[in-house]
Amino acid sequence: MTPADMVLTRQGMRFMGRMWPCTLGRGGVSAHKREGDGATPVGLHRIVGLLYRPDRMARPTDWAVPIRPGDLWSDDPGHEDYNLMVRAPYPHSHETLRRSDPLYDLVLLTDWNWPRAVKGRGSAIFLHRWRRPGFPTEGCVAFRPDHLHRIAGLIRFGTRLIVPTALT
Repeated sequence: MTPADMVLTRQGMRFMGRMWPCTLGRGGVSAHKREGDGATPVGLHRIVGLLYRPDRMARPTDWAVPIRPGDLWSDDPGHEDYNLMVRAPYPHSHETLRRSDPLYDLVLLTDWNWPRAVKGRGSAIFLHRWRRPGFPTEGCVAFRPDHLHRIAGLIRFGTRLIVPTALT
């Protein structure tokens, strides 16, 4: 591990010498992640992208990509675009990235089951804003909005998110 690694613990995420409160998936952590189980997958995941809403904030880093109207994320394990960003209209199962609420205003993308997704292993694991403290996600890692902005400014492409089998 390096100081630039993000490491999940029972107390939150340890990163850059401090502890950041966060919430995980409603299914806890799992070494056997499956689509729809609500679990945060165990493993070493690299940050491979940063998305943001340009109508709601300034570009947070020079490598951030704007979320445009019609941007979606395919979560249909039966489709060839599974676990990829797609554009509307898209008739298969998906998540809307440009939401009316602020949940996805800033999204860090991990390489979980990407870029060549294994069907049913679970779609994207994002780092995004939490709904409220302690409210679980569908498998993503969620943070207080100001913390997420600070983390986005500190990480680099390829920063590692480490999810241990047993949170200590």
